[in-house]
Amino acid sequence: MPLVRVPATTANLGPGFDTLGMALELYDEIRIEEADFPQIEVTGEGEGAIPRGPENIAYKAAQAVYERVGKTGVAFRLKMHNNIPVARGLGSSAAAIVGGLVGANLLLGNPLDQEEMVSLATKLEGHPDNVAPAILGGLVVSANEGGRVYYERLNPPEGLVAVVAIPKFTLSTRMSRSVLPEKVSFSDAVFNVSRVALLLASIENNNLELMGKMMDDKLHQPYRIPLVKGMAEVFDAAREAGALAVALSGSGPTVIAFCKDKQPQVGKTMAQAFARNGVNCVIRELSPCHRGAVKI
Repeated sequence: MPLVRVPATTANLGPGFDTLGMALELYDEIRIEEADFPQIEVTGEGEGAIPRGPENIAYKAAQAVYERVGKTGVAFRLKMHNNIPVARGLGSSAAAIVGGLVGANLLLGNPLDQEEMVSLATKLEGHPDNVAPAILGGLVVSANEGGRVYYERLNPPEGLVAVVAIPKFTLSTRMSRSVLPEKVSFSDAVFNVSRVALLLASIENNNLELMGKMMDDKLHQPYRIPLVKGMAEVFDAAREAGALAVALSGSGPTVIAFCKDKQPQVGKTMAQAFARNGVNCVIRELSPCHRGAVKI
């Protein structure tokens, strides 16, 4: 019964909407084996809300691997222990999908290679920005072109620490996407393209200061800020406390501040800013995860 550990992920990194994602050292674990009928156990985060039938996304992912190699009608026993908060912008659904894929692939002797796994995960998730780093680890740039996923993995800058403020409420990706405009101005598009280009260059050159300056966004964050009470104030507080950059993690509501080495005051000020707006949150200091999903 393989045990697979899958990292959390943060997507977008400010301007890289649906393109950039990075794995973080916070993990879900999943055990999987073939069974006579579907059996799913869930402990930890989301244990009272995650489906325990064949509609479970980790279960669907396992089925997808088997179907890819021509094996149908197989049932599974899954034991899921979650540390990644559900529907908070830290890649919980991506982790479940990747856990199911990797576990099922292990059961079959790894017939699917890395590229096939990223492709299949993207089809199940809808976009590659979270699933790619969950599989590959590190920081991943990805694009979906004509049904094929292209990606490149980068090593996160040395000394980078992510301080996450996780509000104690959920925000669905569907809701977060519903507030985005159908069209944006040419100037806003140029703004984001230039930031993403320099952001990637700064990461490649291990330039934390420049990386921090290039994480502003005009394509999605301005429209999502009203969905999370106090978010603008949290952004300002984190920067004033010494964060290099602040962004919405994925579709939110988690706010992620990037720092050079550990800076406890950043998390404290983020929590205080949220509290002033009536929002309770949990603060975590997380390092980038250099390995994706692995058997342990």
